[in-house]
Amino acid sequence: MKTRLTRLLSVLLLGTMALTGCGSNGAGAGTNETAVSANAGDLKIAKLISGGEPGSLHPALSQGTHESIILDHIFEGLMKRDENSETVYGMAESHTVSEDGLTYTFKIRPDVKWSNGDPVTAKDFEVAWKYVLDPDTGSNYAFQLYYLEGAEEYNTGKGSVDEVGVKALDDTTLEVKLKLPTSYFLQLCAFYTYYPVNSKLQEEQGSEWSHNGDTFVSNGPFSVKAWNHDESVELVKNEEYYNKDAVKLDGVTFYISEDLNTQWQMYQNGEIDINYDLPADVLGQLNAQNDPELKIVPELANYFYRFNTQEKPFNNVKVRKALSMAVDRQLIIDEVTQGGQIPAYAVVPGNIPDADETVDFRENGGDFIKEDVEEAQKLLAEGLAEEGMSSLDFTILYNTHENHKKVAEAIQQMWNENLGVNVSLENVEMKVKVDREHKLDYDVSRAGWVGDYIDPNTFLDMYTSWSSQNDTGWTSDKYDELITKASAEIDPVARMGYLHEAEALIMEDMPIMPLYFYTRGITTKPYLTGVTKAINRDVSLIYADINQ
Repeated sequence: MKTRLTRLLSVLLLGTMALTGCGSNGAGAGTNETAVSANAGDLKIAKLISGGEPGSLHPALSQGTHESIILDHIFEGLMKRDENSETVYGMAESHTVSEDGLTYTFKIRPDVKWSNGDPVTAKDFEVAWKYVLDPDTGSNYAFQLYYLEGAEEYNTGKGSVDEVGVKALDDTTLEVKLKLPTSYFLQLCAFYTYYPVNSKLQEEQGSEWSHNGDTFVSNGPFSVKAWNHDESVELVKNEEYYNKDAVKLDGVTFYISEDLNTQWQMYQNGEIDINYDLPADVLGQLNAQNDPELKIVPELANYFYRFNTQEKPFNNVKVRKALSMAVDRQLIIDEVTQGGQIPAYAVVPGNIPDADETVDFRENGGDFIKEDVEEAQKLLAEGLAEEGMSSLDFTILYNTHENHKKVAEAIQQMWNENLGVNVSLENVEMKVKVDREHKLDYDVSRAGWVGDYIDPNTFLDMYTSWSSQNDTGWTSDKYDELITKASAEIDPVARMGYLHEAEALIMEDMPIMPLYFYTRGITTKPYLTGVTKAINRDVSLIYADINQ
């Protein structure tokens, strides 16, 4: 099953697309021979870097792109993305929807198995989703299942697990009852928090089975061979996968590293076959040289800074606005990131249809941020005076990453020169940063968000008072009301109207400072073909091949 929306916006077969960066030889050329020989024997093992050490590879506990890129190779939901990045049936072979749009009934394929040979059943989905929602699990993504009837109540301790709207009617029939009609629900069924787990193992061990490679069980195109903590996650082709004939690779190895220069050197040396997280200066050089191995592709993602609104003077909206107005976003893109990103003057990026699918939500919504140093100086003085302060010293927190460091240094300089603000920088590992953000243990923090599905709501509902991803300390009853109304609204014009109003409200209060909308520079060795990338996902090697 394919929807018009996914046909319109899901993208990117990297081996064939004609986008920025195609052309003559450049800095990435000349290393192909060593890369091919890096594959052991005749096995086709694709190698890349996923980022930092995963905090978890359990679908309920994962929360970062450095984890989800691995999960998307080893698990499969009711729906999946095919080789054209379109949303199609995965573990499900069919589904029906009730007239009121509230009850989905999925039929599970009869031939699907876990990597240990157990059959994949409807119960595996019921157990997995209820585990996500169990308050004792502490899943940071539990809110993504709040579309289900009774889910929020159970997760917040106000309801029973028996009232959650997911039930295995038999081994191959899964009934899902939604709280409200949700037009993008099938997209959510391809998202990693909705992945199943082996219910037998989960009921016996909790999440223990997912901690190491020798006990790991999954249902996707690949299975975990070894998890060498802080070094690599090695995957092998899952011989139990129902569509294994479509998988050409014998395995995928994800190396663990947060050092961009190390990643780039590994790519040049042929130790990895694809690099999707390039140092900014390298990206600028390759782009200027039209390197044939480079592709620059759009992403459904935004890069922003969070303010801790529970801490003085960031509790003052004038201070937050002043800091935002004193940043030259285009200069950061031109001189620092160098990847053709788009300055962000709002929360929601482009490439999302409005109520009229021929109109882009971002173009219709317009800009909310004005860059004006003189006005910023005035607002900062007023805001500090209201808080009884005459100067401002604080720290920008960011996860260890060369590009994040360079952006932070640029903003540090702009705030110092334009506003006389003294700013320190602090880098920590990703896991530490996320933990500190959840605890509001920061002043200003670097952040980014990749849309979980193609709809404005995925960039807006995370700032509700009940979202575990808010991490700003900011709440607004009016904002909660608008997001709730949008969730309940069936009419697309009225629904998008609520979302536009919500975006305007959060931009007026500005608990976050949007900086730019992502693009992604990717270098791929010519012999690695069939790599795909959906606009709201990292690269996928499920349908890739190595042609030696």
